Amino acid sequence: MKLYETLAADIASQIAQGVIREGEKIPSVRQTSQHHNLSVSTVIRAFLLLESQGVIESRPQSGYFVRRKPAVQATSGGSDDGPMAPADMARGETLDTSAFVLTTLRSINQGSVPLGSPYPDPATFPWARLNQYANGLARRAGQMGMTADLPPGNPELIRQIARRHLENGLAVDAGEIIVTTGATEALNLCLQAVAPPGSAIAVESPTYYALLQAIERMRMHAVEIETDPVTGINLEALERAIVEQGVVACMVMPNFQNPLGFQMSDERKRAMVEMLARHQVPVIENDVYHELYYGDVHPSSLKNYDTHGLVLHCNSFSKTLSPANRIGWALPGRYKTQVEKLKFLNTLNTPALPQLAIAEYLKNDGYDYHLRKLRKAYAQNASIMAAAVRRFFPAGTGVTTPVGGYVLWVNLPHGVRALELYARAQERGISVGAGNIFATGDAFQHCIRLNYSYPWNAEVEAAVRTLGLLAGELVVQYNCTPRKEANL
Repeated sequence: MKLYETLAADIASQIAQGVIREGEKIPSVRQTSQHHNLSVSTVIRAFLLLESQGVIESRPQSGYFVRRKPAVQATSGGSDDGPMAPADMARGETLDTSAFVLTTLRSINQGSVPLGSPYPDPATFPWARLNQYANGLARRAGQMGMTADLPPGNPELIRQIARRHLENGLAVDAGEIIVTTGATEALNLCLQAVAPPGSAIAVESPTYYALLQAIERMRMHAVEIETDPVTGINLEALERAIVEQGVVACMVMPNFQNPLGFQMSDERKRAMVEMLARHQVPVIENDVYHELYYGDVHPSSLKNYDTHGLVLHCNSFSKTLSPANRIGWALPGRYKTQVEKLKFLNTLNTPALPQLAIAEYLKNDGYDYHLRKLRKAYAQNASIMAAAVRRFFPAGTGVTTPVGGYVLWVNLPHGVRALELYARAQERGISVGAGNIFATGDAFQHCIRLNYSYPWNAEVEAAVRTLGLLAGELVVQYNCTPRKEANL
């Protein structure tokens, strides 16, 4: 290629990657000449070539700008030239769960009705107050030492976390708390601390897909244990897996499990901790929905019954206070030293300002009042969403009865494929959580998860009605068999 052709190709590549966007001005002829050590005439020839190709356009007295492309009607087919659409991924022969989830989240950011989102409605959080604290702290940031955000974390935030646990009936040693970048990091660090690559890790089935991804990423393998949508994980099956399949650790969500929404009873939690202690098997407890209970009394945690340091409790403020700040923590029991070391080796620290802003909010503002409003709204939305599914979906559809959190598990008539429903919904601007991503096999390919944290309005109701119509079409198309149960 000639010099001007090479330059034109480089500029076109930058535009294609979005480095320079439609409507933006590109560097001037003189700037480009200086930056690339090319003659002005060579740069002009490159610009003229790009202009003839329709990539850029000249504006008198202003320079060259990236030409805006006319809107193109989206097609249903995939393309080798860019990322595949969510609907196309759902219809593919194999499903890459990580890519599928990421693409779905991007579609939500682009305006899809977020029934498939794993995150709560961001409008429910006290952003203004937290930002006010963060801004005030930022002005004093020079007074902080360089090690203010090193593990285990900010002392004042740790004190507030310990106090919060105490108010909820769990007296913890503040020295055990390690602040992390969200609960996901806490879960990953704890898993890395308790088991080497190749280990068998027991999980509920279905389970939150991020746990399956963590197990896969660390080259371990998941042993999926039958889980009841009301009582929780089957403890007898779990003990058999420990004895017969060499399970060395567990990852569970005993409170308002995602996606089923159940709460294990205190008796079953105690029995689980005692059984695991007999086998000396650690359990990683994902308790991020702990504060989102609908009843009058907050639930207990597995940590309440731990006398051997085998419960590694993981939590965060992302589901209740501020998902953007990404502040979580771990109570790793006897594994505290390993987790703290891994935190330092993996990410060094957790940013200090978000820690301090949340600590200030917990000290000075009405966190309990904020939580009461969330619980009331979510409980109402849970009832409305379940009633809407029963009304709009075909006969034989079952729904869970969540007692906390903000997700509803829907069991479609036998033969309806969740991925096909997902694909058709995506084409209509609606996202859902396909059941396939909550297990390693196809046991839940007829299930979907719906997020009801957003205010119930005409748009959400229309989306649920559309989902029901689409599910009905699939029942007819594939001659699906209705299920006998109306609820799970």
